[in-house]
Amino acid sequence: MSKALWRVRVRMLESVRAWVLAGRGWKARRDAGMVTSEYAMGLITAVGFAVVLYEVLTSGQVRGALQDIVGRALNGQF
Repeated sequence: MSKALWRVRVRMLESVRAWVLAGRGWKARRDAGMVTSEYAMGLITAVGFAVVLYEVLTSGQVRGALQDIVGRALNGQF
């Protein structure tokens, strides 16, 4: 490959690389993250889900099922 053709190829690759990196920077600036209200809604949702999960796992029926599973696992034959 001639030196002139090699230089053209290198310039082309540098241009493509710069274009791709510029696009990534634009996307990062466009969507920098959540705002305070989104954090608050996410926190409220997470707490609500935790409460529901706690209530389900501490109910008598689920507690009995979990104890049964653990008991069978501990008493199993190897």
